[in-house]
Amino acid sequence: MLFKYKAVDEKGTNKEGEIDAPNKDIAIGGLQHRGLIILSVKGEKERKSFFKMSFFEKVPKKDIVILSKQISSLFGSQVSALKVFTMLAASTKNEALGTILTEVADDLQAGLSISQALSKHPNAFSSFYINMVKAGEETGKLNETFAHLADYLDRQYALTSKTKNALIYPFFVIITFFVVMGLMFVVVIPKLTSIIAESGQEPPFFTKVVIGLSGFLVHYGFLIVIFLILLGIYIWQLSATPKGKEYLDKLSLSFPAVGSLYQKLYLSRIADNMDTMLTSGIPIVRAIDITSEVVNSYVYKNILKDAAEGVKSGLAFSAALEKHPEMPVILIQMVKVGEESGKLGEILKTLADFYKREVDSSVDTLVGLIEPIMIVVLGLGVGILLTSILLPIYNLAGSM
Repeated sequence: MLFKYKAVDEKGTNKEGEIDAPNKDIAIGGLQHRGLIILSVKGEKERKSFFKMSFFEKVPKKDIVILSKQISSLFGSQVSALKVFTMLAASTKNEALGTILTEVADDLQAGLSISQALSKHPNAFSSFYINMVKAGEETGKLNETFAHLADYLDRQYALTSKTKNALIYPFFVIITFFVVMGLMFVVVIPKLTSIIAESGQEPPFFTKVVIGLSGFLVHYGFLIVIFLILLGIYIWQLSATPKGKEYLDKLSLSFPAVGSLYQKLYLSRIADNMDTMLTSGIPIVRAIDITSEVVNSYVYKNILKDAAEGVKSGLAFSAALEKHPEMPVILIQMVKVGEESGKLGEILKTLADFYKREVDSSVDTLVGLIEPIMIVVLGLGVGILLTSILLPIYNLAGSM
């Protein structure tokens, strides 16, 4: 947010202005770093231009992966942090990311740490990312931290992209099925129905059902469209509330095949996050809290929040997870082995790799099953419709 300040410089000249910082303490630290004697600092509601709204600040994850690799390489070459972000701001092709990196460079020049500067841009850098950078600053291993971040983000990006892309195809096939069937009922069947009606022939029962359904869609199909629009609005509003998100998450996890895929995806993300943070020296309670914020599932977020409270009260991490049936027994047992052997990070890495392979296998199986099933269903649906209408027409032609 913005802070208005009044201060005096070393020559005794009065200074007034604004400074952008996450909180008042950081604002004061930035002003003191400039050599100013602070008279007053007052918070002001942050003002953003239209082009700095959250929608426009959104940066693709792929760009953050590339950025992290570049930062790691430059830090490894002993380039200063200010110069790193200045160079990257000038060279990036993404305008939104370039603006963010420029602001980060300005904040570094004002005296903020890298993690503090990055924390002002939550649409680009998650809490996980920022806490990893903070751990790297504390240990003095920023180049290694950014390398770990790049590898982690690359794995997560590849896994999520494969899952999303795999689900797009079945979704497209299903939509195509309903579009084709709708066109058959609304466009093709009414034209064939008129031929049967003109003949005066009594159609079979199944043909009457198809003709009746076609007539309903022609005359009242707009009601179905309105219902679908209202349903979409309701789901959108429901997803805007925490309880609604949790309900939709539970619903998605309960779907056959797809629910199992999502569960494995979330468990892979949890294990990978925890491994990366524990390896970087972040305390386990903090690691659990951060993972709960970036797992992208309200169900598992609540589980991890509860587990964090359990660990704070003295429970082992595995014992805190045992209370939740959504957590597989194999994961809990593996975590318990890691705690007893003092190699929890290594165990979590093994679990992350295991669930990643499970996700890949589930995606391949799902796509392999849905493709032939939908083709057969589409063919049968169109075939039954045409048979129910064309058969009376053939009978009519045969009787002439």
